[in-house]
Amino acid sequence: MSDTDVNKVLDAVRDVDFPAGKDELLDAARRADAPEGVVKALRGIPPEEYQNREEVARSVRVPPDSDLGHSPGQRGEQARRGGRPGQSQYLRDVPKPPVEEEQERGREH
Repeated sequence: MSDTDVNKVLDAVRDVDFPAGKDELLDAARRADAPEGVVKALRGIPPEEYQNREEVARSVRVPPDSDLGHSPGQRGEQARRGGRPGQSQYLRDVPKPPVEEEQERGREH
């Protein structure tokens, strides 16, 4: 799955009408001629009904070094927090650490 990232997975399911189940997502990825890594990532998600693309993104497993734009502090928080079963640790929603928020406020002024 080293050639897979969240954006590729979401691109492969862009034409899906939500809510959608795992099988529908896999079918859409195959119809879109998605790379095998994307299909494998979708095969690894829990067999649930997904309400939108964000839920798919939070459930798909991708390499930890995918370009998600998370800071080291956010990645650490993701590792500490639990998610629903099968949810990729790297895609759990996490707030920015207070230090990073303070630094960003300082840059704005």
